[in-house]
Amino acid sequence: MTEEPCQCSDCQRFYKEHDRLIREFPTFKQQQELNWASIQSFRTLCNNVTNELQRLISERCSNEDINLEEKHISDIDITEALDQLESVNAYLYSIETLMERILDTKISNNIESKFKEIADELAPDPLNIDRLILNRLFHQTPDSQDKKNIN
Repeated sequence: MTEEPCQCSDCQRFYKEHDRLIREFPTFKQQQELNWASIQSFRTLCNNVTNELQRLISERCSNEDINLEEKHISDIDITEALDQLESVNAYLYSIETLMERILDTKISNNIESKFKEIADELAPDPLNIDRLILNRLFHQTPDSQDKKNIN
């Protein structure tokens, strides 16, 4: 029995993004670069938010006058977030170390073309006319899951 993919909105959004990333970055080298950039942008954002939260806590400790705009974040929220972000940054650093090993891997152009071929099979363009026709036919099939009548 084959397990159907989850149909919840979060999973559907994930499947859509997954397929888009395969379509838009169908080679080994592009996937390496994409993942490296993703990790680096995540680390940059986490580090900057961490620095800002540390600055806020430091200012609050040294100054009783808290700006009204910064008052909406409690000290407890900040310290909890700092603890969590410290862990996230450590994990991201570990992932970065592993990614460096992946970035050292080089493959030939023949294999890159195989990546493109498989990418087209894994995540065909949803706006491709053949895919649209196939989807339309599938949704008109009386025995498809969404067309079954409940008696």
